[in-house]
Amino acid sequence: MFVNPLKHIWVCYDLSKLKLVLNLIVIGVVVLAAVGSILVVMKFTNLISLNTVRTNGTLGMNNETIVYLPLPKFKVGELTVEEAIAFRRSIREYKNEPITLLQLSQILWAAQGITNTQHGFRAAPSAGATYPLEIYVVVKEGGVEGLAAGIYHYDPYTHSLRLVRKGDFSNDLYEASLEQPWVRDAAVNIVITAIYERTTGRYGERGVRYVHIEVGHAGQNIYLEATNLGLGTVAIGAFYDDEVRKILGVQPNEHPLYIMPIGVPKWQYRITEEEIHEFILRNRGG
Repeated sequence: MFVNPLKHIWVCYDLSKLKLVLNLIVIGVVVLAAVGSILVVMKFTNLISLNTVRTNGTLGMNNETIVYLPLPKFKVGELTVEEAIAFRRSIREYKNEPITLLQLSQILWAAQGITNTQHGFRAAPSAGATYPLEIYVVVKEGGVEGLAAGIYHYDPYTHSLRLVRKGDFSNDLYEASLEQPWVRDAAVNIVITAIYERTTGRYGERGVRYVHIEVGHAGQNIYLEATNLGLGTVAIGAFYDDEVRKILGVQPNEHPLYIMPIGVPKWQYRITEEEIHEFILRNRGG
């Protein structure tokens, strides 16, 4: 029988190629596993670092300053929801006293903090959970205990503040707000801006209305939490948009909607159930 020697040569050649391919696959798997292990270690190390920072409070990363706020609490003030609603008033007169970092933490959480950990829903309702609002805090010199003067941006997911601009810009904001003295006198000013495209991208022009509704929800939450904490605030809509935008250092598509000064009030409003009942019954003709 005739045996073709070339056939055996090609078989050997194919086996050599197969072994080479298998070796390359094994090497690739090993390399990927090694890279994956390194990434896991880096991520774990980063988490440890962030947890340490959360404990310490301040972090410098890429020339940024991050302030991790005290974790939000469900019971800080002594008022019920009904009492906070009854005692809420627009207060424009403040003492020359700082507020605490915990008070600021609670107010920011009430405005836009996370209240659902599964879906990331926030304290104020948002059309389609599009969340067009951004929160900034303008802190004057000595306005918040343990917090340097500056403009900060609030991150609801880490409940933290990122320093945007260092320094006291309360007088700049006062001038941009038609020189309303309560803006200058407040310990801090919360500025709420909106990026309309987040909502109009889904709902079209109707989304503009939804954004305005949402900022009202957030503003009322700030009012109620400030009242609960014994602080005063007032919602301000009279200001030069471009000037406020310039002070915050935001992009043209980010629009200031509210400025809410917050401080220790010179007076507090109180009313009793009996007074409200008498008013209602009197108007009923009883």
